[in-house]
Amino acid sequence: MDKTVKYPEDNPSIGILLCKSKSNLTVEYALEITNKPIGVATYRYTELPEHFARNLPDEEQLRSIFGALD
Repeated sequence: MDKTVKYPEDNPSIGILLCKSKSNLTVEYALEITNKPIGVATYRYTELPEHFARNLPDEEQLRSIFGALD
């Protein structure tokens, strides 16, 4: 993203890794080649801080994309 889409006035891009369940192996595999600082947090979708929730798809939109989430 930073090389192809980002404008000079934009902040560096971030990534979000969404997992249905906790899996250290999945996280380690997904992040093994990164050389940037990362943060790890666990949230239930209904417990997201408002400033995150309003910028992400709601539960119904996620269900239509990924199917059942339970």
